[in-house]
Parts: sequence; C-alpha cells; structure tokens
Amino acid sequence: MARYIGPVCRLCRREGMKLFFKGERCHSEKCAIEKRNFVPGQHGKDRRSKVVGYGLQLREKQKVKRYYGLTEKPFRNLFEKAEKMKGITGENLLSMLERRLDNVVYRMGFATSHPQARQIVRHGHISVNGRKVNIPSFLVKQGDTVEVREGSRKNPTILSARDATAHTPVPNWLEVDREALQGRVIGMPKREELVQIQVNERLIVELYSK
Repeated sequence: MARYIGPVCRLCRREGMKLFFKGERCHSEKCAIEKRNFVPGQHGKDRRSKVVGYGLQLREKQKVKRYYGLTEKPFRNLFEKAEKMKGITGENLLSMLERRLDNVVYRMGFATSHPQARQIVRHGHISVNGRKVNIPSFLVKQGDTVEVREGSRKNPTILSARDATAHTPVPNWLEVDREALQGRVIGMPKREELVQIQVNERLIVELYSK
C-alpha cells in the first residue's frame, strides 16, 4: 500500500496549519508552524498568493488527504463510496475517514499521531472483536470492540502513547478504557465531532463532482 514517506513538516506548512504528524512535538515550540509559518520553497516567505476557486477546492482535498494519511486513489475510492450512500456526501466521507481503524486507534489514545497509529495497526498489535486486524483502512462499525492484543500490551510505544494522551478527550462515539487498552464504538461519528482540523467538505464534493 502506497504512503507518503517524505518530510511531513513541509505538508503542515503547505496547508498553513498543524496536521499533527509528530504527536507531542506538534504541541511544542519545536513545531514547524510555530517556527516557520509560511509555505515551503525558495520564495515561500515572500510570496503569499491568493487562493480562489479550484485552488481552494484542491487545498481542502489535499489537507484532508494528508491529515488522514491517504494517497489519491484510496481517497477517491472512499469518496465514490460516500457518494453512493444515503445522506450528505461530504459528511459520509468524513464519517468513513473517522471510522478507519488507524484513526480509531489514534482517537482512543493508543498512538500520538496518525502515522504512529497506522504503524501500530500494520504491525498486528490491534484486534477488532477478538480478531487480529492489520489493515489501517478497515472500517469499524457501531458495536465493534477495538483493543490492543494480549501479546502487545507491554509494548513501550503503545504505553508511552497512552500516557501522553491521558488527558486528551475521547469523541462521544467512542468508549475507551485506557488502562485496559481497549475501547468500543458506541455510535456513529456526528458532523460536529469530526476531525481535529477545520474542514469544509463541500469544497471536496465540488472538486470531485466536476
């Protein structure tokens, strides 16, 4: 499965906001946005071009893609599924992105960033309803139980992440026991609870609907 492996702080600077790729570092003064809040490149500090129309739509799509760690093809496939579902396409899209297993692991506090959550899932540390799942794009549904597998409960990365996120609020659609390293999906994500970043999903729908 393809993934971006380049310098991630450049992506935050390009979008002009924190995308929380580096966990605790993003909340410190070492964050690239705190030190160099301008777009990367030779003339990034001097030129601030006005973004309108297609540019706004593109930036919104890129921001959401990068935040969740998706490349173009899987993101487009997810949009097409959202389009066929009942309800509002943009909200369906965000709901499915939130219900990805790597995002759920991140939201539960078993990882400090999306990239770390993806790695934890890929390395087979997570089970859903008692069965090992190592696919980050796996979509959980209401009633599913997500937990760190028995053999991974002393993993220092997971324990360190749990301690670092001890005071981070958990979305209302999740129920988490961080001491037991397990949680449950008790509802479906509502629009007001979706994503940590400001998103205008209608621009993404407009972009793909052309």
